[in-house]
Formats: sequence, C-alpha cells, structure tokens
Amino acid sequence: ENEDLIKYGLPEDVWFHVDDLSSAHVYLRMKPGMTLDNISKDLLIDCASLVKANSIVGCKKSSVYVVYTRWKNLKKTNSMVDGQVGFHRPDNVRRMEVEKNNSIVNKLNKTKVEKHPDLYQEQQDRLRQIVQQNKAKQRAQEKAEKMAMLQAKKEKEERSYDRIMKQENMTNTADVEATVDSTAAEEYEDDFF
Repeated sequence: ENEDLIKYGLPEDVWFHVDDLSSAHVYLRMKPGMTLDNISKDLLIDCASLVKANSIVGCKKSSVYVVYTRWKNLKKTNSMVDGQVGFHRPDNVRRMEVEKNNSIVNKLNKTKVEKHPDLYQEQQDRLRQIVQQNKAKQRAQEKAEKMAMLQAKKEKEERSYDRIMKQENMTNTADVEATVDSTAAEEYEDDFF
C-alpha cells in the first residue's frame, strides 16, 4: 500500500514518516496553492503523532523525529526496498520532534474512516484538472496580450497624423489665389481654424 501511495500521490500531498525508523506513511492532502508553511502547528503535530503511533519501534519511544516533505519531492529508484524513498531535494525536507501523545492518536482513531480509493484514477483526474487549468490560464494570458496589442495599436492610430494627412485634405499653395493684399491668406487661415 505504501508503494501505491508513493507512486500515485498528488502534487498537493505532504508525506510524513518517522526519521530513520520503520513507520507508516501518512499523507496530508492540502488544497491547491498551499505550501508547507500553510500547515498549522496543530495539524503537523496530529500527522506526526499518527506516524509515530504507527511505527513498531517509534511507538515505544518517548519521542522521535518525523520528517515531512511534498510528495513531488519523493524519489523512488528500482534498487530501493518497498516503502523506502529518497528525496530529489533533501533541503526541502523538514524535520520535527514529536513526543508520545496518546490523546491525539485516540482522538484521530475515533474519527477514522477507512476508504480504498483508486489512487491511480485520482492522480489522473488531478493531473487532467491541472492541465485544463494551465490551458485556461494560457488562453487568458494570450487573450490579455492580444487585447493589449490591439489597444496599443488603437492608441498609436489615434496619435498618428496619417488619418488627417491625406492628399485630399491638403491644399497646395499654388492653388491659393494670390491677391495684392493679404485677404487670401487671411481667408485661408480662417478656413483652417
């Protein structure tokens, strides 16, 4: 079962395990966009206590260290035994000490609901959802860029003299009738304004 959890996790999953001892794998499914810093201290203690209680050696100790990281940081190679994992980025693994706390474990066990979901299908559904979100975001970005380009083009046209500097709007000075006095020029200026 641990192997399926390792293989079919979601990008939002956080993996918990007792450090350097055999234990159950506990997964916390966060909402999309959340980070490890968004996990409350109480929830971290709950998950760590659950891992400790489900460790054959760790449950007998007064305190143990628990490591946790995002599921996508887990690294599994063919040479590893079942349940064993490494990390792509060891710097992204966090470590905390948890003491024996039966009241937390008992409280969690009272709310325990056993499910056997199709982990592969859940993963595929989530990955499909991520692809759709990325496509929608890409389309929105392309639309925004197109609108910005059209707006820039419109503003450029509005600032351009090309629309008024057409041959039919121009008057050649040779076409203006000359007079001895300045009345023709004044009439032309009056028409211009």
